Amino acid sequence: MRIENRTPGTLLRSTRVILAMLAICLTAASQQPAPTKPASPQTTASMAEAQLGMVGRRFVAAAEAMPEDKYSFAPAGANFTGVRTFALEVRHAATANLVMYSAILGQDPPAGVTVDGAANGAENLQTKEQIVQYLKGSFVLGHKAMATLNSGNAFTPLDKLPITIPSLNTRLALAIFSLLHASDHYGQMVECLRMNGIVPPASAGQPPANPSTK
Repeated sequence: MRIENRTPGTLLRSTRVILAMLAICLTAASQQPAPTKPASPQTTASMAEAQLGMVGRRFVAAAEAMPEDKYSFAPAGANFTGVRTFALEVRHAATANLVMYSAILGQDPPAGVTVDGAANGAENLQTKEQIVQYLKGSFVLGHKAMATLNSGNAFTPLDKLPITIPSLNTRLALAIFSLLHASDHYGQMVECLRMNGIVPPASAGQPPANPSTK
């Protein structure tokens, strides 16, 4: 067909039809889901970092939730004699993090950081702000350490063990234990928060775990 043989009315109707069809096509195209990027393959490092992220977020949130005037809190009673205060729980976990993650990175821990004795960190860490910053720094180092894990180094025995436990002699063993250790002390911090009438941030807004006692 030759356009010049058509009347103006015919051309107008044809143009309207073409525009309508184009509008339908554009609408349909806009409703199609965007192509999804293929998921990146999981690695030892990415899985370890993801787990550390979950542990770290809960731990830091719990440390920030306790008011500064309660950082010296420790459960009272004969059954709790000698237990760490809330502040020492945070300092201890951060200290252990720094020692283990330094070992995974093949470096010495920061000056003055050691797990000898009670492993509660430096005594000059007294205020809530100082202690929380110390904690956050330990998890930053943790992510650097986890990012280095791969199939070539995860199971290689370490020349220098940061903790005198024979089974913790590889980078992967230390990485796993660091999550277990932090989670253990997180649980103790949660008890301290509850005993002071504070709902742990990770539990806030959650349905009651035991509906019969709500």
